[in-house]
Amino acid sequence: MNRNILRKVVPATAALTLAIGLSACAAGNEGDSSGSDGVSGTLNGAGASSQESAVAAWKKTFQTDNSGATVNYDPVGSGGGREQFIAGGVQFAGSDAYLDEDELAAAKKKCGGEIVEVPTYVSPIAVVYNLEGVDDLNLSAKTIGGIFQGTIKKWNDSAIKADNPDADLPDTDITPVHRSDDSGTTKNFTDYLDQASDGGWKGGVVETWPTKGGEAAEGTSGVISAVKNGKGTIGYADESQAGDLGKANVKVGDEFVEVTPEAAAKTLDEAKTVEGRGDTDIAVDVNRTSTTAGVYPIVLVSYQIACQTYEDEKVAELTKAWLSYVTGTQGQEDAAKAAGSAPLTDDFAAKVKTAVDTIKAG
Repeated sequence: MNRNILRKVVPATAALTLAIGLSACAAGNEGDSSGSDGVSGTLNGAGASSQESAVAAWKKTFQTDNSGATVNYDPVGSGGGREQFIAGGVQFAGSDAYLDEDELAAAKKKCGGEIVEVPTYVSPIAVVYNLEGVDDLNLSAKTIGGIFQGTIKKWNDSAIKADNPDADLPDTDITPVHRSDDSGTTKNFTDYLDQASDGGWKGGVVETWPTKGGEAAEGTSGVISAVKNGKGTIGYADESQAGDLGKANVKVGDEFVEVTPEAAAKTLDEAKTVEGRGDTDIAVDVNRTSTTAGVYPIVLVSYQIACQTYEDEKVAELTKAWLSYVTGTQGQEDAAKAAGSAPLTDDFAAKVKTAVDTIKAG
C-alpha cells in the first residue's frame, strides 16, 4: 500500500518557517562533540543496515568520550529495528522510513507517551550496476522503473539506448537485484519509482519487494555483493557502500545528475513535513519528481527513533546523550566522513536538537 497517498503533508515553506523560527537554537548545537559529560551504561539499538557505517563511527567517538558507555547496534533492517523498538527489545531504532500510523500508535503505547523521531542524515541511494565495458551510464526514472519491473530485459534495449546514445551497450541480460528483507532503502527506492517513473514501475511504495524475478539479497551488503559478483547486474543501495561498482546518473529535468551527498542534501530544501504529528516527531516526505538543477531525488532520510520518556533515569540520560551527539555538529561530521552522508542543515539541525532535548526520565 502506498502510505504516502494516505498522508497529508504541510508545504515545504511551512517547514522552513518553523525551522527558521528555531534557528536561534543552532548555536547550541555547535561544538557538541558528545552531547554528554561522562554518561555510562549500555544502550541497545537495531535497524537500518544503511546506517551501519555511520553507527560504527558514532560508537567509536561516543564510547571514547564516555568510557563507561557501551552502544550496541544490530543492522537487521529498518522494519526489524522498528519492530524491536515497539516490542521493547531495544532503546532506540534506526530506520530509513518513518513510523507509519499503526507503528506510531504502538510506539506511543510502548513509550507511555510521545516518541522522538528525528532525521540523522540524508543519504543518496545509488543505482549500482556491473556491466563490462560501460563505465558511464545515464538512466531516466521511467527506464529505471522498467528495469526493476522486469519489462526492460536487455542492456541494449531501446529505452537504455535513448538515455545513452553514445554508449556501446552489449546484448546482455539484465539481472535486477533487490532486498529480500523489510527495508527502508526499498521503501525510499520504490517511492521514487512510484512517483517519478511515469508508469514504468507498477509495484507501489513498499518495504518488502513486491515483484517476482531478478535476484534477492539480504541487507545493503548483500545487494552490493550480488551486484559485484554478477554479470549484467543492477541494484540499489546506500551510496556510501557502493565501492567501485558503477553508479548511474539519474535524469532530473533535462539533465543527468551524478549521485553525490551534496546533490542529495538539496532534497531537504523541497521536502514536506508530515501533518498531524507531535513536535518531537519530525517525519518528512521527499519530492521525488523535482526538476531543480543539481538535485538527486533517490535519497533516504535516515531516522533514529526513541521514547521521549524512560522509566530509568540512566537510560534516559544515555539515550539523550547519544542522540545529542549523533545529530550534533561533531556527529554529523563523523557520519559524513564515514558514510558519505549529507549533514543536516543548521536550521533543520536546530529543530532536531529541540526535539532531542525533551528526552527525560519520568
